[in-house]
Amino acid sequence: MKRLLSAVAGLALALSMSVPVFAQTRGPQVRAVHASPDAPAVDVWVDGNIAFQNAPFTGITPYAELGQGMRNIQVVPTGATEPVVIEADLDLQSDTDYTIVAVGLLADIEPLVLVDNNSLPAEGMAHVRFVHASPDAPAVDIAVTGGPVLFGNISFQGVGDYLPVDAGTYDLEARLAGTETVALSLPGTRLQEGTVYTVYAMGLAGGEPALTAAISVDASRAAGMTLPATGENAALIVAGLFSAGLALVGLGYIFSRPEPAKVRVKN
Repeated sequence: MKRLLSAVAGLALALSMSVPVFAQTRGPQVRAVHASPDAPAVDVWVDGNIAFQNAPFTGITPYAELGQGMRNIQVVPTGATEPVVIEADLDLQSDTDYTIVAVGLLADIEPLVLVDNNSLPAEGMAHVRFVHASPDAPAVDIAVTGGPVLFGNISFQGVGDYLPVDAGTYDLEARLAGTETVALSLPGTRLQEGTVYTVYAMGLAGGEPALTAAISVDASRAAGMTLPATGENAALIVAGLFSAGLALVGLGYIFSRPEPAKVRVKN
């Protein structure tokens, strides 16, 4: 009897080891960022339903989980259905996070669609990327305050890939490309361990609202992973103004255009 039970247990163990384990998939997650300096507060509609309401300039919504496949995104003034200032059809993939940034002045507003990488950093590290969303600001260099240029000539709608950095506090500045003129100071900001950030340069270099920066916490180990807000009518998270230090390591890092999502924009 003992031999039989031992054989059965061994067979069960072998079967359990041979059965493949399928990872659970989740729907795509989407959030919106209002970076158009002269546009009013907006609502964001997805397939005819309001997903985010009353997003002001510098507003960064939480992620909302949507269904996979083609989704119609519309941006309209808060409380209205017209005019539709942005309309885009996005081919959303499962297990993927997206950020739709409304960029440009209202007369030329358009969506900048980013594919996000919210993989959590290694122990003791943070991840940071940078988005240039100021329509009248020239290309900038990101430099150590009073020191050398780390990344040069980042133009409007330029996006830097996520960069692993040691958690800590740093001072940097954005200079007009190729000069010592400081366009935006980024002093003493602590980047927390296990956290993914995106920093957006917003506003106008030559007008109001003035050039500033806003930060979003995209994912955090402390929060258990990404920070989704699922379903319709997700509450708006407004990012405070961010005078941020970007800890940038490695002079070989190059800012690039964002990874493109499949998008069709209606004029």
